[in-house]
Amino acid sequence: MYEILINYREQLMYSLAVLILLTIIQFVLKKAANKVGKRSEINITRTRLMFKYINILLLLIATFLLSFAWGVGLSELALIFSSTFAVIGVALFAIWSILSNITSGIIMFFSFPYKIGDTIKIHDKDIPIEAEIEDIKAFHLHLRTADGELITYPNNLILQKAVSLIEVERRHDDGKEAL
Repeated sequence: MYEILINYREQLMYSLAVLILLTIIQFVLKKAANKVGKRSEINITRTRLMFKYINILLLLIATFLLSFAWGVGLSELALIFSSTFAVIGVALFAIWSILSNITSGIIMFFSFPYKIGDTIKIHDKDIPIEAEIEDIKAFHLHLRTADGELITYPNNLILQKAVSLIEVERRHDDGKEAL
């Protein structure tokens, strides 16, 4: 055991430094996402979704840095990552609408002017929709019409259509819903 520690001392120290640095970056990014969520009154479930995206990004960075530290050459890493991204690219091209909805969900987290509980009107020439926002998910919105019908509306379409705010959810001064 002692020989392993001596022989791989540099790699172990580099790995420890990378893990500590990425943990600090993760903490800062999650704090920032939480702050944006609270300031914009974004539902906590949407904020937690951003936490998952942050974790995935940092996992990819950690994999790259740790592979490099443990002797995987730059050409081998380039081959592995290019092959992986080629496969992912083909898969995502086949399901581009899902990727589009996820990207739209991220954009909506930071800049969507409507909140859960607001009543909106989507100006679609074929099927105009007037409904209350019941939930905002990673792929779609849950909208409830006045008739009680539940509509799932894709995130990418909500960013492409004109939307009007009909009624804002009534809140007390402390930001909590009125009963």
